[in-house]
Amino acid sequence: MAAAKIKKGDSVVVLSGKDKGKTGTVAKVMPKDGKIVVEGVNVAARHRKPTQQNPQGGIDRFEAPMAISKVALADPKDGKPTRVRFEEKNGKKVRVAVKSGETIDG
Repeated sequence: MAAAKIKKGDSVVVLSGKDKGKTGTVAKVMPKDGKIVVEGVNVAARHRKPTQQNPQGGIDRFEAPMAISKVALADPKDGKPTRVRFEEKNGKKVRVAVKSGETIDG
């Protein structure tokens, strides 16, 4: 399996869809499904009937998973979307932003 280019806690930019251009932090990554959950992005609403657990009912809002291909890592320098490259520095494999050459972690 290939190394993860986007991890939990990374800052990402949405490339397409209704939330295009928004930035957020990765809350969850589902590599087997090819999906990602980003805080404050792709918010879905579900109308819930009143139940015994939730007597009020109402509208539940939550971040829905979206395709990993719809997001790109935000460059640490300027916050614009960038691709990720892997390099070896001091014997450690680190992620590097292609646009600026900045090290993302490590």
